[in-house]
Amino acid sequence: MYEPLPDWSHLSFHPVVLLPPHTPVLDLRRPPTAAPPTWSIGRYAEDRAIYTTPLFGGTRSVHMGIDLGGPAGVAVHAFWPGKVVYAGFNPAEGDYGHVLVTRHDIDGVELFALFGHLSADSLARSPAQRDFAAGEVLGWLGAPKENGGWPPHLHLQLARSDPGTHDMPGAVAPADLAEARKRYPDPRLVLGPLY
Repeated sequence: MYEPLPDWSHLSFHPVVLLPPHTPVLDLRRPPTAAPPTWSIGRYAEDRAIYTTPLFGGTRSVHMGIDLGGPAGVAVHAFWPGKVVYAGFNPAEGDYGHVLVTRHDIDGVELFALFGHLSADSLARSPAQRDFAAGEVLGWLGAPKENGGWPPHLHLQLARSDPGTHDMPGAVAPADLAEARKRYPDPRLVLGPLY
């Protein structure tokens, strides 16, 4: 259904979160034994032991985005020019909280991106139908009280097709991973080689 994505290594994408050098990459395949560091990177397609709440249905454990952790209020930038197509709030504990979904045309390829766990102010900054340039601030990392109860971080997830709303499944069942990789490609396509 989805053609392979082209090689975009020749393009210059803007950093989405300005991470400090040597930001640690988390391993969430096992329950954490300590609080996460303030700055962190969470892997794509990682089968995570932390997804135990009813929201994940007991089967959806493979993470389909990349997490970029930092202090609440840190700016979230656009990696490429585009348009906000959906903006909303997913209120369940453990869900995304405040979310933006953007549409991009990258060398003739349509791509959507979900920015989850944002602050409430982000939706005022970037309402649906807002056009933006690469590098513009789309919003900010949300505090736990507004981001679904998580330590502050951005969940960035790419999609090959229009999700039709301000939501995408951020985790899938292991049995669905092969198909999910086609629909939700690795965000390092636009984030670069973070790990």
